[in-house]
This record gives sequence, C-alpha cells and structure tokens, in this order.
Amino acid sequence: MTETLDIKITKTLKSRLAETDFDNLVFGRTFTDHMLVADYSDGEWKNFEILPYGEISVSPGISSLHYGQSFFEGIKAYKHADGKVSIFRPDKNAQRFNKSAERLCMPPMPEDIFLQSLLAVVDIDRNWIPTAPGHSLYIRPFMFATDQYLGVAPSLSYKYMVLLCPVGPYFTKALRTKIETHYTRSAAGGMGYAKSSGNYGGSMYPAKKAAEEGFDQLIWTDAKEHKYIEEMGAANAMFVLDGKLVTPLTQDTILDGVTRDTVITLAHDWGFPVEERNVSVDELIAGAKSGKLTDAFGAGTAATIAPVGSISYQGEEYTLIDPSQREFSQKVLKTLDAIRYGQGPDVHGWNCFVE
Repeated sequence: MTETLDIKITKTLKSRLAETDFDNLVFGRTFTDHMLVADYSDGEWKNFEILPYGEISVSPGISSLHYGQSFFEGIKAYKHADGKVSIFRPDKNAQRFNKSAERLCMPPMPEDIFLQSLLAVVDIDRNWIPTAPGHSLYIRPFMFATDQYLGVAPSLSYKYMVLLCPVGPYFTKALRTKIETHYTRSAAGGMGYAKSSGNYGGSMYPAKKAAEEGFDQLIWTDAKEHKYIEEMGAANAMFVLDGKLVTPLTQDTILDGVTRDTVITLAHDWGFPVEERNVSVDELIAGAKSGKLTDAFGAGTAATIAPVGSISYQGEEYTLIDPSQREFSQKVLKTLDAIRYGQGPDVHGWNCFVE
C-alpha cells in the first residue's frame, strides 16, 4: 500500500435510509446517501472526495459524450452475521479496471488507490448494506473523459466516480435464453474484454428484440461464423457438459469475469474437471438433446449464479433439468454465499474487510 489516500468527506445533512424500501429493491434504481468523485489532469489523480449523492455538472462538449471514452466495473459488498463488512475480490476488479482503461486510452488507477476509494465510500454507507439472503451492496466504479473537445483523440482529463446501490437478486427465475446468430456483441480485435459502456449500448437492440420474443437473455456467438459460444448478455456462460465444467476461453471478445474465475477456482478445489476452450453451438445443442448437458448458468457479479432454464436455437427450444436438481451450480452458489456472508471458510482470502 502507498500512503493513505487523502479523501475530503462531506456527509449528507439528511439520510434517505429510513425512507428506502429494502423489501422491494429494483436492481440499480436505489442509490445510497454518498458517492465518491476524483479528477485526473496534468498526469495525476487528484481531488478525491466523498459527498452527498446528487447531480453533477458537465459540459455538453466533453469527449465521452461524443466518442465513448467511458467504462465501469461491478463489485459487491456483503454484511456478515457478526456485523463485519467485506468487499468480494476487489483486487481482481482493480486489475480489470486498468485493462479497460488501457484499451480505451484512459489513465490507469493505481490498484491500492482504487481499493482505498472503495473501502472509504463503503465504510461511509455501510448501514445501507441489506442483510436479507441474496442481497448485497452493488458498487459501481466508473471513469469518463471530460475534455471539452470535438475531436477524435484521447482526452487529457477524466473523472472517476463510485456509486453504491443496495440490491436484491438480479434474476429471480431460471433464464429462457436464445443463441444469437445474427447480431454481434464484439469482434476479434475489438474491445469485448473491456467493460466499455459502448459494448453494452450496442447490445441493447438485439436484447430488446429477444425480450419481445419472450427471452430473458441472449447467448452471444462469435462475430465471424456464429459457430462458437461467447458469453451471455449479463454474465459469462458456463456449462456442465459430459461431466466437465466447460466455458469459453477468455480472449479479446470475452470479458474475464471475476465470478467466472471464482467458479473455476472452486471447481479446481473440488477436483472437478474444467475445460476453458472454444465451445461450439453444435456440441451444446447436441448435449441438450442427449442429456449430457446437465447444467448451464451465467456467472457474473450482478447475476451471481443465474441458472439457464432453456436454450433456443434456430426456432427449437431445449428445456434443461430443474435448477434445484443441478448438483454443480447449486454447490457453487451455496459455497459462494457461505464465503461472501461470512458463514464458511474463506481459504483463498477473497473477502476484503472494510475496517
């Protein structure tokens, strides 16, 4: 760690905590009392401040609004039964944050400063962390370009912010999914591995069309031939196929998910065979037909472990076994919950405690 980050703190005069309905949280709609902001200019990060959540003033000419220099991360904090607060694996998010920054020609954030910023703002709003099962505090760090310049060039100034949202489950049912064979999320050589805002903007139209057909999520395929599985709209795609955990190999089109890495690590701990490789649509559908596909789920910070109930491809829908009967994903979810809520051993030291 470097020296302690100097953060100016201005607390709200009136908390909204008492008027918040924690029994009816809509994911990403409720924000805590405070947010963190910082600026980058003249080659350094400065002006770290925690202040009451509210609107910010920006010029309509800032380059992020015109050329898309913006990205984000997603992290969660949990409250343990003994009252301790932990953030789950923020070091992995810090690493990915800087991978996104590099791809978008934006300044890196020193990992220890990134971590200190999260700890500070979560500490201020620790009372906002829900305690109900499946609930948590969602942490959204993000960065955007702030130069007032209508030219296609990297900005010289940026703003970094952290928002907090108390949340419940992202998905509340098994997902009806569709394998996408026309639209593309990301192409080789692109920025699919970065959490660029533009990646999500480009995915909304096909996702909207799928929702109109009754689907909950798309399963994206490669841009060239649409023959290989890539990831789901809100999570990495993971399958138990012929007795092995199979998931697409991360590359420049696929996000290197923290939850994905966590699941793979747990599988290795248990001696469960893992294959990170190209996963063809044909073998997935063949597995669904033969019964060799015994588990399918999305793995992501927001989604956690989201069971896939059915997979549709070329007009045919293949229903999978009841999620409650799936041995692997049920074990993963139970183990993850035990670690994150402080109810089981954390042998890998994934919990980062907010002191």
